Amino acid sequence: MEKVSHKLSLLWLNYKKNKAIYWMALPVVLYFLVFKYLPMYGAIIAFKDYSVGKGIWGSDWVGLQHFRDFFQSYYFWRILKNTLLLSFYQLLFGFPAPILLALLLNELRHEIFKRTVQTISYIPHFISIVVICGMIVDFSSRDGLFNTIIGYFGGQSSALLSDPANFRTIYTASSIWQELGFSSIIYLAALSGINPELYDAANVDGASRLRQVWHITLPGIIPMIMILLILRIGGLMEIGFEKIILLYNPNVYDTADVISTFVYRKGISESAEFSYTTAVGLFQSVINFTLLIGANRLSKAISNTKLF
Repeated sequence: MEKVSHKLSLLWLNYKKNKAIYWMALPVVLYFLVFKYLPMYGAIIAFKDYSVGKGIWGSDWVGLQHFRDFFQSYYFWRILKNTLLLSFYQLLFGFPAPILLALLLNELRHEIFKRTVQTISYIPHFISIVVICGMIVDFSSRDGLFNTIIGYFGGQSSALLSDPANFRTIYTASSIWQELGFSSIIYLAALSGINPELYDAANVDGASRLRQVWHITLPGIIPMIMILLILRIGGLMEIGFEKIILLYNPNVYDTADVISTFVYRKGISESAEFSYTTAVGLFQSVINFTLLIGANRLSKAISNTKLF
C-alpha cells in the first residue's frame, strides 16, 4: 500500500507540474479513444451473421465462416494482387521521389528560385481529391492533353482510363505528382538539422558536392528515412478508396479493384454484407500490423533505427 500511495503522490506531483501539457493532450487522447479504440468493438461482427434488427449481440455466431468465404472467393487473389501492386509501385517510385526533391532543393543557393519551386510543388497537395481526379479524367479522355501529346509522337488516341493496362501507371504517377512537394517538407526539416561544420570540413578536404551528399547529407537523414519507410511498409495494404473510386470503372476492375473499394461496394453500395466486409477489413488490418512489426524489427537489425 505504501508503494501504491507513493506512486500516486508522484503522479499527482507530476500532474501539478505539467498540468498545461496534460490538458493540451486530453483532446488528442479523447479523439483516439472515441474514433480509433471504441470502434474496435464493432470488429466482433466479422465473426457473426450480423443483422441490424438483431443487433451485434443478438446476431448468430458463425466463427471464421466469413474469412473462409473470402479466401475461397474469386475476388480474393484479384484484390490482394491489385492492393499489393499499387502499394508496391507507390513504395518503389513514390517513396524515393520526395527524398530526391529534398536533396535537389537543398543544393540550390538561389533562394527565390528555391522557394518558387517549393511553392509550385506543394500546390497539388492542397487541391481537393475530387478536383484532382476530375483533371485526370479530362486529361485522359480521347481529346485530352495526354492523347494530344501521344498524337504528336504518332500514337493513336484512346480512352486511357478505360484500359486496365493503364490504370496502375496513371494512379501511381498522379499520386507522386500530388504528394511529391508536400512529402519533401519533412526531409528538408531533417536536412536543416545537419551540422554545417561537417560540410566545411568536407570542403577543406576537397570533397565534391556529390561526395558530400553521399557521405554527409544522406547519413544525416537516414534515421528519418527509415522511420517513414517503416510507416509506409506498415500501411502497405492500406490504399485509400476515394481516389480509386473516382477514377475507376467496371472496365478496369481487373487491375483497379483493391480491398478498400471491394469493402465499400460489398458493404455499402451493393449488397450491404456488413459481416463479410468487416472480416475483409479485419484481414487487411492484421496484415498491416504484421508488416509494421516486421519492418520495425528489420530496420532495427539493419540500421539500429526503430519506431518503437
